[in-house]
Amino acid sequence: MEWRAEGIVISMRRHGESAAIVEVFTSEQGRHAGVVRGGSSRKMAPLLQPGSQVDVTWKARLEDHLGAFTVEPVRSRAAQVMNDRLALAGLNAVCGLLVFALAERDPHPELYARSLDLFDRLGTDDDWPRAYLLWERAVLDEMGFGLDLTACAVTGSTENLVYVSPSSGRAVSQQGAGEWADRLLPLPGVLRGRAGELSEIVTALKTTGYFLSHRLAPQMGDKALPAARQRLLDALNR
Repeated sequence: MEWRAEGIVISMRRHGESAAIVEVFTSEQGRHAGVVRGGSSRKMAPLLQPGSQVDVTWKARLEDHLGAFTVEPVRSRAAQVMNDRLALAGLNAVCGLLVFALAERDPHPELYARSLDLFDRLGTDDDWPRAYLLWERAVLDEMGFGLDLTACAVTGSTENLVYVSPSSGRAVSQQGAGEWADRLLPLPGVLRGRAGELSEIVTALKTTGYFLSHRLAPQMGDKALPAARQRLLDALNR
């Protein structure tokens, strides 16, 4: 069995004396792991850091085997985040959530394209935190837990949408919320794609975080969300 593709390194861990088990996210192969011989060496390890763009060839005797990667570097993103602690936190959060959310070898070409765009924005585009928020919403969409924020679930109105129902993931207007308002999640305009301040983005991330932890996580064996995501929220709060 063999395939070749360009992808993003999303995790790397030492394996044996000098090898590494590397997970890449590609458009057609999804999240896929393989052994890289010499991957933890001084020469190779810097090329296999999370966020790196690589050209990989995977080979295995049988399809369900772990297999081995031959890796050629395409682009390192270390330089664009090295001196930006917030961007580095964003990179680690994206990689952590991809490992958390994606089933192995399940292709997600649209999410791959969005992830690639987000990685390219980190440390180079001041608006990347908003792009990250919308990327989290895209992750929920891709995993089958998308938010419907087009109209109020109670009244059908498209005006004054200020809440999200934690049970349905649908928008709720100020009028429709009534006495249930204190049980609903906030819906800042930035979560619907509008421009917004950093404080609004943090608030919106608490809403997407609710669905990640209460809807997606139970499908993943009740795993905790990656700590890298909380570190990003802490950094954004600072």
